[in-house]
Order: sequence, then structure tokens, then C-alpha cells
Amino acid sequence: MTGPGRRSSTFTRLLRHGFTDASAAERLLDGAELSPVRNDPVLLEALGRTADPDLALQGLVRLLEAQPGASARRELLDTVIAAKPLRDRLLGVLGASAALADHLARHPRDWEALVTYEPRDLHPGVEEFERGLAEADDPVSLRVAYRRCLLSIAARDVCGTTDLAETAAELADLATATLRSALGLARAAASDDAALCRLAVIAMGKCGGHELNYVSDVDVIFVGEAADGADEGKALRAATKLAAHMMRICSETTVEGSIWPVDANLRPEGRNGPLVRTLSSHLAYYQRWAKTWEFQALLKARPVAGDLALGAEYVDAVAPLVWQAAERENFVADVQKMRRRVVENIPVAEVERELKLGPGGLRDVEFAVQLLQLVHGRADASLRSGTTLDALQALAAGGYVGRTDAVQLDEAYRFLRTMEHRIQLYRLRRTHLVPEVEGDQRRLGRSLGLRTDPVTELNREWKRHAAVVRRLHEKLFYRPLLDAVAQLPSGEVRLSTEAARERLVALGYADPAAALRHLEALASGVTRKAAIQRTLLPVLLGWFADSADPDAGLLNFRKVSDALGRTPWYLRLLRDEGAAAENLARVLSAGRLAPDLLMRAPEAVALLGDGDAGGLAPRGRVHLEQEILAAVGRAEGAAQGVTAARGVRRRELFRTAAADIVASYGTEAQPVEADQGALVDLVGGAVSDITAATLAGTLRAVVREGWGDTLPTRFAIIGMGRFGGHELGYGSDADVLFVHEPRDGVDEHEAGRAANAVVSEMRRLLQVPSADPPLLVDADLRPEGKSGPLVRTLKSYEAYYRRWSLGWESQALLRAEPVAGDEELGRRFVELIDPLRYPRAGLGDDAVREIRRLKARMESERMPRGADPKLHTKLGPGGLSDVEWTVQLLQLRYGAGEAGLRTTRTRGALAAARACGLLSEEDAATLDEAWVLATRVRNAVMLVRGRAGDTFPSDPRELAAVGRYLGYGPGHVGDMLDDYRRTGRRARGVVDSLFYGA
Repeated sequence: MTGPGRRSSTFTRLLRHGFTDASAAERLLDGAELSPVRNDPVLLEALGRTADPDLALQGLVRLLEAQPGASARRELLDTVIAAKPLRDRLLGVLGASAALADHLARHPRDWEALVTYEPRDLHPGVEEFERGLAEADDPVSLRVAYRRCLLSIAARDVCGTTDLAETAAELADLATATLRSALGLARAAASDDAALCRLAVIAMGKCGGHELNYVSDVDVIFVGEAADGADEGKALRAATKLAAHMMRICSETTVEGSIWPVDANLRPEGRNGPLVRTLSSHLAYYQRWAKTWEFQALLKARPVAGDLALGAEYVDAVAPLVWQAAERENFVADVQKMRRRVVENIPVAEVERELKLGPGGLRDVEFAVQLLQLVHGRADASLRSGTTLDALQALAAGGYVGRTDAVQLDEAYRFLRTMEHRIQLYRLRRTHLVPEVEGDQRRLGRSLGLRTDPVTELNREWKRHAAVVRRLHEKLFYRPLLDAVAQLPSGEVRLSTEAARERLVALGYADPAAALRHLEALASGVTRKAAIQRTLLPVLLGWFADSADPDAGLLNFRKVSDALGRTPWYLRLLRDEGAAAENLARVLSAGRLAPDLLMRAPEAVALLGDGDAGGLAPRGRVHLEQEILAAVGRAEGAAQGVTAARGVRRRELFRTAAADIVASYGTEAQPVEADQGALVDLVGGAVSDITAATLAGTLRAVVREGWGDTLPTRFAIIGMGRFGGHELGYGSDADVLFVHEPRDGVDEHEAGRAANAVVSEMRRLLQVPSADPPLLVDADLRPEGKSGPLVRTLKSYEAYYRRWSLGWESQALLRAEPVAGDEELGRRFVELIDPLRYPRAGLGDDAVREIRRLKARMESERMPRGADPKLHTKLGPGGLSDVEWTVQLLQLRYGAGEAGLRTTRTRGALAAARACGLLSEEDAATLDEAWVLATRVRNAVMLVRGRAGDTFPSDPRELAAVGRYLGYGPGHVGDMLDDYRRTGRRARGVVDSLFYGA
């Protein structure tokens, strides 16, 4: 027995050497297996250098226990103590991998594979591994031999004999040798099938790229051809049997476990396609049906087993298709979309620990490198490597990636891949999650050489490298474009003009030469402004590329920068406020309207920030009226006052458009608004409030100049149509009625002249050409239309409606709401018209038939010649007219008895009709969806084209921009139009039932 003092001394030494359970370690050292060496300091120091001394000691004791006799145990111990290379390799493996310790316990003589290394053993290739697997004659013995070879790879890895790239290459070479052995076993089991066919195994993914993990699916594609004289059908069936058997040999679990899954899902049509195809069948698929990601996957294709000549034919045949992939429409967008989809599919609970797929993970590096290879590899064969690190080095050498960026990315990738290797090596399980248990993190940190405070250092280094990847992986694509037009230090390689042009074309720029000129103007020089632009532009270029019109985005950014570049706050806003730069990029590349509004007063860019001056939330009518009325009060004359009001209107229209665009596109800080109805309500309410406040300010300015504080007649403006319904779009006119009432003692003719003068001057001032958009005031819904007086007294309205009112006028009055002027007069006008628009007896059959007749005539007469009726947002099936007339018919018939229907808002009335049982929930949802979609399309057309329209644009780029606003990615314009038609068709079915009674 060891005395108390001795035990205390050993216990302390064990703790000092990195053991966490010193008591258990002390018991193992005192055991019979280690009794000959328990006092040897060499052993304790060697254990202390491992990733997990406790695990290494346990593994060594188990290995000694498994030896067949005392002499074998003595031989092992003597070798461990005497031979430092063996000691470091064996204990290093035992301290890093519980799974390989289990293998050694089951096969106790396999430790001898680590005793000596010939020079050729230091970096073995496929040939050496094939020799190591040569004696395997069944799946079980193949697994044992595979683990023995893996043991030697792991030993070189943990001892630092090989670096990350060499280890990954050795793992790929071992996989190649294993696939060949497995195929040999399958051929031996079915020699008749083997004689019928030629079968080539093409490695894909990390195996094809010569950069495999310890535990990973081995991705393959099979190519088969008939042997000389054999029937092709029979040959393909035979090849399929051989391929399936080979996969089972590697994948199935036996008493020795499995090797790794063989995954053939990268083949044409995935798991739904045939396992084996002929070369011509592969080519036919890739030429006609393949998606962008499939060409990206083929970057790493490499023949590894079976008929290597056939495999080489396959690779040679598909290579031209791979290097033409960047010419496909929406190529960059497709690749980036696939990357985003991968991130979105990570479980929320795992995303922070995901080493491979998460933000700043390995896949970010691989996607960025592959994207650049596909863009530039067609013209530069030096980039055509399937190995990520080799490709990154070639990209830097060719000037396609900045050297500093490449070095940082290389370092980060090596660290993250080494982390992944060490995590997998422990249990030989396929995982990319950083462990949560502190003990596992401690082992992982020590295996990476972090010994002072392994857990803290590990997390710090991991987060640092992940941050580097996050910062660089997208910028990698864009920064060299700036270097191509900037002055570079000597020794740096510049991206050639042609390579820059290729990259801009791949990003979707229609005029790459102009884009390069803009970049040169923005980023050249040694000023502080140019330096900040060089920092901002790589990120901005990516956001511009994520739009339907990158050229416009870049051009508009140059215009704004030219206007504001000398203003200190502008670049500081973009650089320091997280949301501002991305918000600006979205706004500038989404169409013409928002940039046009911004260019007229570029200082409005401050609204895009998240500081005190920023904020895209619309301001309410009261706040707007206060600001405009205060500005009018300070103005010298009506013209100056209305100019101030129009300036506020322009700024607020920009704020609303920007908020709409940002919510529709989504940003890193703000996801896409899922509720499309909420966006419609936001725009409709905000633009209506802006218009009402502008009219109130204009009215005050005109009255003040002509009559001082008091007009001879009370005057009110009644909003009609979309204005009264709080549903104005960006391109809507302001439909109104003007009503006045002479003040006591004022002659009615004098009052009438004053009211008409006010209206005329208001309309003139709101349309005077200026930097601000005009506001068209339309009074055509007044009694007698264009033939009637522009302004009437309240009594005149009462007389007209009592004697002459038509059915369509009652329907139009459903949207009437006072918006400016004398509030009391406006309230009395509403009291006057309520019995007309909500008749107590409802509507008779004749009135209903007349409304139906009017609508049918409007559809036939007003549809523009040549327009596609199914895509007309106003008059087409399920369009705005269909939904609004259906809702308004319900209001006219039932509004007197149902308070909820007495609203000017279409969606509000529709919800009220559903609540009181006038239509089913399903029908209400169908009509609401159609109305919201048609309104969104109209808003999109105005945002994109800068002018109003009721149909989808015919220009492909404008149509794509409308699609992007509506949430359709690149290449999905057809889906957008199909969805619109389908939505309209469903809504028209409801309209036929509810409105026409069909």
C-alpha cells in the first residue's frame, strides 16, 4: 500500500500534469498492469502532453489488459517507455479518441502499426492504403483493416507530423482505397454481373476534393457502360447491383461497426433517379435539366474506383458544363440562395454550436471559394482545383482574392476544420456541433494546443475565427472589384479588367464597364472619403446584387455620394449605424421612385439610420399637420408655404417607400414582413395621412394670403375613393369633394367666389413644377361630374342628393370622409350623406341590377386594348374592382343595420361582413388575399417604374424587380404571374357568387 504522504505527492503530480480525476488515475497507476513503470517520470510526462490524460491512461490500461500474455504486456510497456515516437503516437491517439482506444482493445496487436515509420509511411497515398487493406476478404475484415489504417492517420495528425490539409488528403486516399476494396468484394461476389459492365465510381464532395473528414458521408456518382458485346439494359442492371452492394459493404453495421455511409444522392434526379446511368444519360441530364447547385457540386468530381478510364471520360465530358455554369441566369443569386437555405434549416437550438453550416462556419468559406472558381475558372484553368485550400491559394495568386483576405481565411478554415476533426475523432461519429460539456471542450482545446485555460481559449479562438469568416466570406467576392480600379501597393496582384467584368456580369450587372467607372469614381484616391467608401462598397455591392437592378443601385449610390460625400455625417452614418447602409442599398436598387424622391433632397438619407434622426416608422396625421402648419405659419406667402408643405410630403413619401421596401426585401436586422396586408395598410394609411396633412397646409396657406385668418365661408375637403378609404397608393390622385357654407352675414355669391378661388389656387400651387412631386387633386366624383360646379354649399349638396342622386353616387359616397378644413362642416356633410350610402331599407332588386350592369359595362369598356385581363389589377378577375364592388354592395344593402359595415376602408368592411355572417370566413380570406395582392402589385409597379400602372411591366428587368418586391427570388417571375392568376381566379369565383348571384 502506498502511504498517505506518497499518495498526496502522486495526487499533486497528476493534477499538475493535467489529470482531472487524479484519484482514479492514481488507482490505475497503482494497478498490476502498470506496476513495472508506475514510478517512471517519462510515462507521466507523456500522458500529460495528451489531449485528455485521464482518457489516455484508461486506454493504455485497457490495451495492456487485452494483451494475450505477460510477455506481450512487457513488450508493449518496454516499447512505450523506450521509444519516444511510439509513445507520443500511441498515447496521443488514446488521449484523443475513445473510439480508436476501443479498436485497440479489440485488436490488441494493432498498436504495432505505430512502432516504426519508413519514410514512405510518413505521407502514404492510395497505393500504400491499398496494401494495408489487401488482406480484407469480407466486410468485417475490411472494417478492421480500415481502422488500422485510420489509426496511423490519427497518430500522425495528433502528433503534428501532418497538417490539416495532409490529414484530409490521407483520409480521402484511404476512402479511395476502401471504395476500391469494397467494389472488389462486390465483384467477387457477383462475377457474372462484373463481366457484363464497366462501372466507374466518381467521388464527389470532400472525398472528391481530396479533403475528407474523419467521419463523413462519402458522396459518389456511378457511371456505367456495357462491356463489349453486352446488352446495355442488362449491363446497367448488373452495374446497379454491384454499386448497391459496394455501398452496403461500406455502410452497413457489423460486429466491427460501419465504415461510413456511401451517399449517391448527388446523382441526376437525386434519390428519385437511377443509381447508375450511362455517360450519355448523364450528359443529357446536365445539358437540359441540371440546376446551378449541381454544377457547383461537380467542381469536386474525381474518378476513384472501378473503371478509371470511364471515370476520366465522365470528368472530361462534364468539365465544360461546369465552367459555363456562371453564365446561367441568376447564377450568383442561386448559389447565395442555397447557402441561405442551408442556414435557415439549422435547428435554432444548434445554430450557435454549428461548426460547419452556421454563420461563420466552414460552408461559408467553401461556398465563397466555389463561387469565385465558377465565375473565373472558365478563363483561368489554374483555379480548377477541387480542394478548398488549394483553390483559395490559386485565387489569391491570380488576384481574384486579396492576399491578406486569403491568408486570414486560410488560417480560419484550417482552425475550424481541425476543430471538426478533433470533435469527430473522439467517438468517430459524424457531427459538426461544438460540444457543450466542459470536459469535452477541455479535451478539444488541449488537442489544439491550448493548454493554459483550454475551455476559455478554445471559445475565444473559435469565435475569433468564425467572426473572420463571417466578415470575409461575402466581401471576398466584391473587394477585388475595388482593387481593380484602385492604386495597390507594390507586390499586390490586381484583378484584371476582364476578370472584373466577368465577376460583375455574374452578379447581374448589365453594363459592367459603367459599373467599373462608378467604382473607380467612388473608391479611387487617398482621401478619407475614398477610404471609407472602400470599406463600405464590398458589402454594398453584395446588397445591390441581391436586387433585380444592380446597375441602378450602384449608379444611384454614386449620385447620392456625389451629393453628400463632403457632408461629415453621411459616410459616418453608413459606416457606424448598422441598419443605414443596408437600408440605403435596398432602397437605391429597388426601382425608380424612392431614389428619385431621395435625389431631390439627399439629406433624407438620414431617415435610414437607427439613431435619433432616423426611423422609418410613418408619422401620424396629427404630427404631420403640426409640422406643415408651423412651416406655413413661418412662410412669406402662399407659394412659399405650399413649397414647404410639398417638401414635407416628399420626405414622408420617401420614408414610407423606404419602410415598404425594407420590410418587403428584408435585411439582416429586420426579416421580411410576413403579413402582406400589414404592408398594404402601412402604405395606404401613411400616404393618405401625408396627403391630408398636405391639403390642410395648402388650404391654410391660400386662405392666409388671400383673406387673412378667416375665409368668408366655412370650407371643408372630403376625401373620396382610395383617399377617403385610407388606401392611397404611391401614384394615386387625391379624389375629393369641396363643400362650403357662407358665414353669417356673407353674401352667398361672395362666399362662392372665395371658395372657388381657394380651390383653384390650391390645385395650381400643388402642381407647380418643382423638385417635389405634384399632388393632383381630382374632383370628378362631385355631383354632375365634370359638368357640375367645382364647389357646392352644403345646402346645394342636400338639394342635389335629394332630387337627382344616382345609384353610383351613393356607392361612391361609401368612401367619403372629411380630411381637411372645417371639422364641424365635415361632420355635417357626413350626417347628410349617411342615409344615402346606408339606406334604411337596403337596396331594391332594381338598384342591385343597375349596380351589376354598371360594373359589367365598366369591365368591358375600360379594359385597355391589348392588356391581358387576367393580369389587370384593377379590372381583371379578382382585381380591385371585383373585391371593392362586392364589399360595397354588402355595405349598401346591410350598412344601416350593421354598424361594423359603416366604414370607408375595404378591408375593415370585409372583416365586418365576415363577422356578421354575410360571407364565410373562407370567402372573406379569398377576397382579402386578392385585394391585398392587387394593391401590392400596383405599389410595386409605381416603386419600380416611377409611374403608376395597373398591369405588370413588360420589361424583363422591371418585371423581375416587381417579383423581388413581392418575395419571388430570381428566376421565379413565371411563378409570380401564375400565383397572381390563380389568386384572381379564386376571388372571381367568390365575386360571381356574392356579387352577381351566380
